[in-house]
Amino acid sequence: MAKGEGGEQSSNASLLEKPVSSDGITLAKKQEHRNRLSVCSKICYAIGGAPYQITGCALGFFLQIYLLDVAQLDPFYASIILFVGRAWDAITDPTVGFLVSRSPWTRFGRMLPWIVLSTPLAVISYFLIWYVPPFENGKVIWYLVFYCIFQTLQTCFHVPYSALTMFISSEQKDRDSATAYRMTVEVLGTVLGTAIQGQIVGMANAPCLPGPHDIVTNLSNSSVSFGLNNSEPVISLDHTKTAYMIASGVICIIYVLCAIVVFFGVREQKESCRPRSEPMGFFQGIKLVMGHGPYAKLVMVFLFTSLGFMVFVYLCVETKTAVKPGFKCLFPSQLSATLAIPFWQWFLTRFGKKTAVFTGSLSVVPFMILVVCVKSNLIVTYIVSFAAGVGVAAAFLLPWSMLPDVVDDFQVQNPNSTGHEALFYSFYVFFTKFASGVSLGISTLSLDFAGYISRGCSQPEEVDITLKVLVSAAPIALIMIGLIILYSYPITEERRQGNRKLLQEQRDNEADSDTDSTEMANVV
Repeated sequence: MAKGEGGEQSSNASLLEKPVSSDGITLAKKQEHRNRLSVCSKICYAIGGAPYQITGCALGFFLQIYLLDVAQLDPFYASIILFVGRAWDAITDPTVGFLVSRSPWTRFGRMLPWIVLSTPLAVISYFLIWYVPPFENGKVIWYLVFYCIFQTLQTCFHVPYSALTMFISSEQKDRDSATAYRMTVEVLGTVLGTAIQGQIVGMANAPCLPGPHDIVTNLSNSSVSFGLNNSEPVISLDHTKTAYMIASGVICIIYVLCAIVVFFGVREQKESCRPRSEPMGFFQGIKLVMGHGPYAKLVMVFLFTSLGFMVFVYLCVETKTAVKPGFKCLFPSQLSATLAIPFWQWFLTRFGKKTAVFTGSLSVVPFMILVVCVKSNLIVTYIVSFAAGVGVAAAFLLPWSMLPDVVDDFQVQNPNSTGHEALFYSFYVFFTKFASGVSLGISTLSLDFAGYISRGCSQPEEVDITLKVLVSAAPIALIMIGLIILYSYPITEERRQGNRKLLQEQRDNEADSDTDSTEMANVV
């Protein structure tokens, strides 16, 4: 600590020794004021995060049910589609990040053209995912192809959008604030995605198929069961297919509108982008980025904690036999997550980001245990879901808020190697999707091994037991592994502030050099 204070004092002393003219001070103040982000710019930037969460929520919570109950695929083939689609991101995310980093600067910026040009094809492929083709033999290929195409095009949208954080401002406070705005909109995006898909599809659920246990029960209670069946409206499978297509069409419209808002409401600041170093090869760039110790540790923390939270949330839904009650339980957690993001933004500025991750992740563990210990009680489930949403908010906000600090740390340690922001963000996006895909794959295979019955009115007891074990033990273990890795994460608040000062000094020196060059040119 003493060493850090001595370094800071020497740095401040060197700043005091530099002669600064009144014109230089005025220019610096004007530059700082000009680079500050307005609230409108932050909101427009934040809206761009909604498409990823809306489509991701719809795919994450409904695609498995759709493939099993509507497309009527075998659980094994459904899990193959989910696994292969996410594995495809292992290629597309780093590749797109590499291509974005090599993209030339245009009058619209370097990130925004990727966002706009990928949107039309992305919405078309997304819509076709929710369409049941009129043939049986090629269904698996149909869904696999369009799922992979959409993942690729969504990567072309989300990787540049995520990296845009580093180009909307050079100030850490502005980037942290814009990230908080973005995370709030993204949590609202999950609510919107669940609401749109859940409400439209929920009104046209495919009829369940009675199993052997249901037939025995109905025979023993024939008068009651027939009375219930006659009172329920009969909804055909075709109605359910139409409902999924309507929901996907609404989401496609929102996707396009959000892309338009980002394009016209956000401006990339070329001043915040330092001159790029000489282009390097694909694998050389990956080695350089992944070889940065703090980034590798943060990625692993993000992977394990995200995987734990996603398994918990998804399996909480799956433990509800009926679709609608399960998704109703998501709204309390999403609501509390939206309300808790401003709290975590204050918490990280007051106590530090590392402390905030520990606190937020551990706060949800008791509720992961409670959710499987409490009997089927809707009120208690709502309370547990609302409390768990506070931890989910921390999982949303904090990792993305820490990533710009890692990029700054890389720039400080590698001042001659610049222009790799998109690579940093591409791997982060990949591990987000990877965690989602693994959680979906685990749940799907668990259903298959436990004897899940597609469109069954009831499920075997083994299905319920398997999911209750996974919804508690697996997420807690994954979160604990992530927190153990976080303990060795080297970027503390002192190091973060030191990096900020060093980068600010570099920018000031570059501004002074430009000013001196201009003055010399005027004299000549």
